[in-house]
Amino acid sequence: MRSKGTAAAARSIPRLLVVEDERVFARALERHLQRNDFDAEVVASLREAEHALAERMPDMVLSDLRLPDGSALEFLAHIRERYGKDLPVVVMSAYGELEDAVEAMKLGAVEYLRKPFDLDELLLHLRKALQKVEQQQEPAAVAPVGQSTMLGDSAVMVAVRQSVQRIAALSGDARRAPPNVLITGETGTGKDLLASLLHANSGRAARPFVQVDCAALPAELIEAELFGHEKGAFTGAQGHRVGLIEASGDGTLFLDEVVEVPLPLQAKLLAVLERRSLRRIGSVRERTVNAWFMAAANRDLGQLIQQGEFRPDLYYRLNVVNVHLPPLRERGDDVAQLAAHFARQTMQQFGLAADRSLSAPVMQRIREYSWPGNVRELKHVVERAMLLNEGDPAQLLPTSSPVATTQYRTDVSSSPPRHTLAEHERAQLLEALQEAGGNISQAARGLSISRMTMRYRMQKHGITRDEA
Repeated sequence: MRSKGTAAAARSIPRLLVVEDERVFARALERHLQRNDFDAEVVASLREAEHALAERMPDMVLSDLRLPDGSALEFLAHIRERYGKDLPVVVMSAYGELEDAVEAMKLGAVEYLRKPFDLDELLLHLRKALQKVEQQQEPAAVAPVGQSTMLGDSAVMVAVRQSVQRIAALSGDARRAPPNVLITGETGTGKDLLASLLHANSGRAARPFVQVDCAALPAELIEAELFGHEKGAFTGAQGHRVGLIEASGDGTLFLDEVVEVPLPLQAKLLAVLERRSLRRIGSVRERTVNAWFMAAANRDLGQLIQQGEFRPDLYYRLNVVNVHLPPLRERGDDVAQLAAHFARQTMQQFGLAADRSLSAPVMQRIREYSWPGNVRELKHVVERAMLLNEGDPAQLLPTSSPVATTQYRTDVSSSPPRHTLAEHERAQLLEALQEAGGNISQAARGLSISRMTMRYRMQKHGITRDEA
């Protein structure tokens, strides 16, 4: 076991052992980590990694799965046997190695990252993993479900935490799938956090939690990613692939932004939910699905059903149990509690002076602002104010706006007065295409929708590239 002094060392300059055989990427990792206050040692094989561990115990290991002298899964099993959970391991994996990545999580990896990834995002994952281990090493009082992650004493948040307890209790038997859960709420309210909290407090906590960002999956690949494929099923299918649904096993599958799933694929997803089985693309074999299905949507599904953009039968199948996360502006003084929490979290994470806090005038402005980006926006603003401003952090807060006069819309296709919904949506699509020079992908990014949704709406309104 590692000594208790390691946690203290991790707060200053964490020692990180990086196992990566691709030299250019390894050098980029090493430079970025060292520039951001990590003491990084890079090795290129499992043998070198074992020698490095014997010579100098790190605070964390960051390892690729595929290495010249074997799989990092064996190395991970060795670490868990010798050091338990005191030595956190983050695994890097190419997108096609999903099965190994799931196995790595089962063996105790604290996180796995799909390549390619943003290096700044990597830093966030590493620091969170170190903080989690430190908290595990320190004695702490047991908190009720959700208190440590879903903060807030407002009546609506108390009700949400009670719902988490009730729903999680339904999943005690992993042999039977619990009722599907639909999580609704505006962007930034914490729908993904709620899904992971449900899983962590359920009888499936030790099993895989697979989160699928439906808006981020390319339209051309979304079916193969969800359902998997057999070798030769289509051009470019050079091997067998386990889909994300199948990879969730008897754990949990969370479909974030499920409204972005194309209509034809919605029918196939509905069949999986009804039959509890699937077929990979190019296969005739039915495979049993025992995952707990959760989905999230930040737009009005009733309106999307009326517009023909979402199947009503899929909605009813997903919406067996519904949990709605309220916007921050409806949570009363929770905003002040969350702001103080994020301020303390930032000070601890970056070693800031304890006297750097949010003053009473700043907290008043935080209470008055409507926070259209909800908890996510609040967290980022508080972090920026604490990190970048040596004087009054109020200078970095958004301009105050009374909650009563703020109207926040989540639907990009909301129609203004004197225009029909269809006319306004068509005009928005054309404007975005013209600004993007006819590039559909760029226009979709400008509208904050997926390329698949952009193409569907263009077809719906009869828009061609020539009109752009």
